[in-house]
Amino acid sequence: MNQQKQNGNIIAIITMFFLFAMISFVTNLAAPFGTIWKNQYAGANTLGMMGNMMNFLAYLFMGIPSGNMLVKIGYKKTALIAMAVGFIGLFIQYISSLFGADIDVFNLGEYAIKMNFIIYLLGAFVCGFCVCMLNTVVNPMLNLLGGGGNKGNQLIQAGGALNSLSGTLTPLFVGALIGSVTPQTAMSDVAPLLFIAMGVFVSAFIALSFIAIPEPHLRKAGHEKEKFSHSPWNFRHTVLGVIGIFVYVGIEIGIPGTLNFYLADPTEKGAGLLANGAAIGGAIAAIYWLLMLVGRSASSVISGKVATRTQLIVVSATAICFILIAIFTPKEITVSMPGYSVENGFEMASVPVSALFLVLCGLCTSIMWGGIFNLAVEGLGKYTAQASGIFMMMVVGGGIFPLLQQFISDAVGYMASYWLIIALLAYLLFYGLIGCKNVNKDIPVE
Repeated sequence: MNQQKQNGNIIAIITMFFLFAMISFVTNLAAPFGTIWKNQYAGANTLGMMGNMMNFLAYLFMGIPSGNMLVKIGYKKTALIAMAVGFIGLFIQYISSLFGADIDVFNLGEYAIKMNFIIYLLGAFVCGFCVCMLNTVVNPMLNLLGGGGNKGNQLIQAGGALNSLSGTLTPLFVGALIGSVTPQTAMSDVAPLLFIAMGVFVSAFIALSFIAIPEPHLRKAGHEKEKFSHSPWNFRHTVLGVIGIFVYVGIEIGIPGTLNFYLADPTEKGAGLLANGAAIGGAIAAIYWLLMLVGRSASSVISGKVATRTQLIVVSATAICFILIAIFTPKEITVSMPGYSVENGFEMASVPVSALFLVLCGLCTSIMWGGIFNLAVEGLGKYTAQASGIFMMMVVGGGIFPLLQQFISDAVGYMASYWLIIALLAYLLFYGLIGCKNVNKDIPVE
């Protein structure tokens, strides 16, 4: 019986790892797609980041309902619904490549917003519902299968490694498809990637249909809903952790998203790469996600011995140092990094050294999600499922803060916008040092 249960857990863990990868694949389409829309609207960074904003805005509406779905219909059905919704969202984005480019919907200052852009934003919003539901399934399940504590964090970090691998490949594929972005570049140029993504969702849906998933929070038919005397909001370390998730996702998305725009911008304001800027930006942004894979893989190895809190403190402080160097280093100082050329394929490209230090932040951000989640739910017991929905709602920070960063970059420049990231990292450092301590141990959680 124990052997059968162990085998079932292994299959469940592998399934959760696969879903973790799909989350990153869908999420990381938004930033490189944004370079297409940015150039169609005369280099407006804020409009270019709107797809990312819509993707994460969905979390605000779906976070708590996703947590409720775990209780009412279970992990498996929630994941299956998520993949069906993801397919629909990607299909809507594909439709934006077919029509609406010559239809003005409304004027936004100097820009005439077209119907195809509105359709794309709708598709990004629907995809946001998908990844929100998948995130709600994956994180508590991996924490549960690992038994909580450092072991739970270890599984979350291991799944995060696959998440980062998927995140590495996504901007790379988009950059390879579009090469240099011009005002004529359109969503039709990346249609093959959308078809691949839709095919992945269909395949995953079929595969998951035949896999048994443990359902620890599923409420049995006729079972009266348990009335809790408290809620996750009664735990100080959880509330501060919720803010930490809100802040962290903005950091994770904002660093490579703005870097991609910076490298793709051929003007004096940007990096000044006159040829294949979008391809080079996509390739270097991919290195950021690759380093997240490296960081999460390393964390999954050491998390059994090194405390989650210690890891969070070290990486927050290190990331602050990296970004300070990036801000104050003149862009005339360059370094060779792996890039991409439409003519020659992969080759070394000369880019500002600031790009190197921003990419290195991937090593730091890699473990933050799992670390914050692990610390914030420690000691919650029966309130964990409720907390998971709240955390998912706060992932909306991944839309709000990068959009705010693009607004700042439009006003005062790309590198100056990274002062926002430093402020957010300072909060995570505070959380690791002080905020993560459970001061509400008197609340019964069993």
